[in-house]
Amino acid sequence: MTEVVNISGYKFVTLGNLPSLRETLLRKCFDLAVKGTILISPEGINVVMSGAQGSIDALVDFLKKDCRFADMTFKESISSHQPFNRTLVRIKKEIIAFGVEGIDPATHTSPHVSPQTLKTWLDEGRDVVLLDTRNEYEVKLGTFKNAINPHVDTFREFPEAVRALPESFKEKTIVTFCTGGVRCEKAAPFLEKEGFKDVYQIDGGILKYFEECGGAHWEGDCFVFDHRVALTPQLEQSTAALCFRCREPLTPEEIQSDAYIVNVSCPYCINPKVSGRSKG
Repeated sequence: MTEVVNISGYKFVTLGNLPSLRETLLRKCFDLAVKGTILISPEGINVVMSGAQGSIDALVDFLKKDCRFADMTFKESISSHQPFNRTLVRIKKEIIAFGVEGIDPATHTSPHVSPQTLKTWLDEGRDVVLLDTRNEYEVKLGTFKNAINPHVDTFREFPEAVRALPESFKEKTIVTFCTGGVRCEKAAPFLEKEGFKDVYQIDGGILKYFEECGGAHWEGDCFVFDHRVALTPQLEQSTAALCFRCREPLTPEEIQSDAYIVNVSCPYCINPKVSGRSKG
């Protein structure tokens, strides 16, 4: 296989009979020889899969024949190798773990702002607070210029990080962002719940922004949860790496460190205090 198509998409929708749905999806993925992960829960579905173009097209067609997923949209990128080792369909309590009662994106979520509109706002110098909802190890590889980093190790820590934001932010325009948009479907409504008055989320997340706007107003790469480690604003695999031992993402500069030995060590597992997250 010389070219692999990578897709990601999600839908918040009430789902039942999850064991049967899991078996159906798993059987279809094996039949099509696609790899990656599909998460299903009572609140919806989250799909991240890779394979040959024909197989991916067939999987998308199969999903959209189910009326619950008919309007799902998928972001697509190309890689030269299969970024996943196996095929998983998992049943979870939430498709993105947040742990806050009363946040139900299937019935209410915050307004979406298109990547092009956001770029225009930033080009014009509009007073916008860009709030990164991702984990610390993701942010270190790249984020929007002047974005607020909440310094969280897991998404479950995000609510407390929001409560620590300056009170003045409640009067500002807030734009949340994450890799593909799924975390913002919960993060943005939570901000509204906490009294923030003008909250948006980037439609399609960072990857959709890259697709439509390239690297405008962005610094670095975007961490992704597969063997590619990170993508450039051109949606190509970056030169970032992942430490085999401690699983810390490494920037190109960190790869040049004497402490980095492929499959052995990196600056973070030699000195854990360097990293903002605990190991183990």
